[in-house]
Amino acid sequence: MLFVADLHVHIGRSGSGRPVKITAARDLTFENIAAECADRKGIEIVGVVDCASPPVLDDIRALVETGEMVEQPGGGLRYREQVTVIPAAEFETYETAGGQSHHVSYFPTVEALEGFSAEMGRHVTNLELSSQACRMPAAELLEIATTFDALFVPAHCFTPHRSPYGSCVERMSEMFGERWDDIPAIELGLSADSFLADRIEELAGKTFLSNSDAHSLPKIGREYNIIEMAAPTFEELRLALLRQDGRRVEANFGLDPRLGKYHRTFCEECEKIARGMPPVLVCESCGSEKITRGVLDRIVQIADSEEPRMPSHRPPYQYQVPLQFVPGVGAVTLSKLINRFGSEMAVLHEAGPEELAQCVGGRIAEMIIQAREGTLPLRAGGGGRYGRAAPGDTGQLDLPGMR
Repeated sequence: MLFVADLHVHIGRSGSGRPVKITAARDLTFENIAAECADRKGIEIVGVVDCASPPVLDDIRALVETGEMVEQPGGGLRYREQVTVIPAAEFETYETAGGQSHHVSYFPTVEALEGFSAEMGRHVTNLELSSQACRMPAAELLEIATTFDALFVPAHCFTPHRSPYGSCVERMSEMFGERWDDIPAIELGLSADSFLADRIEELAGKTFLSNSDAHSLPKIGREYNIIEMAAPTFEELRLALLRQDGRRVEANFGLDPRLGKYHRTFCEECEKIARGMPPVLVCESCGSEKITRGVLDRIVQIADSEEPRMPSHRPPYQYQVPLQFVPGVGAVTLSKLINRFGSEMAVLHEAGPEELAQCVGGRIAEMIIQAREGTLPLRAGGGGRYGRAAPGDTGQLDLPGMR
C-alpha cells in the first residue's frame, strides 16, 4: 500500500497555550496538526518533531486517555482512523571541531518518547522549547536516541545554518564514524533535491526524505514522500527507510529547489541573490565576502561528481509548487479549492484543467497546471527569502549543477 507522509512538522503552542516553537504559528498544536492532515491535506502519516517538550507530552497523554489517539501495535499514534502520527524530537548538536546541526529522532511509543525526554532534560536548559541546543556532538545524540529505539535522521542537511553539510563538515560520515551505517535516511531540505544530493558519493546508501519543516498549518505537505508499506505504523516506516521486505520510499515530492529560502548565495551587504555559475562564494555585485552561502553553491563546492550518480534504489523526485506559491491563491481561494476537490493533494495532482477553471478561473487554473507540469517560471530564493513564481517571466535559467 502507498501512503503520503510528511515527517517534519513543528508545534507552535501546546494545547494549554505554552510556547514551543517561537517562530511557528500559535494554532500549530499537536491535535490541530493531525486534524489538518486528515481534513485538508490528505497526509496519511505525519512526523511531529517537538514531542519531547513536556507540555506536548501532556497533550499526547491526554489525547491517548480520551481515545482521540490510539497507540498502534506496530508503533505510532492513530487519529480518527485517518492519520498516523509518529512522535519525534528535533535537537541541535555541536561538533567539537565547530559547527551546529539539527537532527530528528522518531519514536515508536509514548513510553520510549518519555524516556528520551527525561534523558534529554539532563542536557538542555529549556526542554519545553523546540530544537534546543543539547551541547553534544551528533554522534552522542544518535547514541542516546537509539537507546530508546529511535530512527535517527539528520535534518535539512544542506542549509547554511545548523546543518551537517552547510555548517559542519564536507562529509557527514566524519561526524558519525562507525555509527554512520546506523543512519537509514537523511532529509534533503527545501533548497535541495535528489539530483543535487546524489553528487555526494557517501549518500548513495541512504534513503532520501522530502519533508515540509512546516511552521504553520498551511505549509504542511509542501514537501512529502510516497511510501510503500503494509500498514501506517512506525515499524513499517523503519522497514521502508531501510528498504527491507519490499517497503521503500516510492517517490519524493518537493519544491523546485529554486523556491527554497537558501538555494542560492545571498549577499548580506547589498542583498542580492546570486545568479551566476555556482559556486558563488563572493558577491557578484559588490564583491563582499559577507554572504550566506546557498545550498546549490555549497553542493557544487563539495560534490564528488559534476553529475548525479543515482543508485538503483533511488526513487523519482517529483517537483511541485505548493498552492500557496501560486499567484492569486490566498486563504479564501485555497479553501474554495480544497472544499471542491477534497484535499490539497487532489488539487495539486488530480483536478483537471476544466474543473479548476470552473472553480477559480482560467488564469489561476493555468498556473496550477503549469506548476504541476514544471513549466511555471520561477526565480530563485536565497538568504532566508523564498523563491517565487514569476508568470510571464523567463525566470532564472537552470544553471549547470542545478539538476
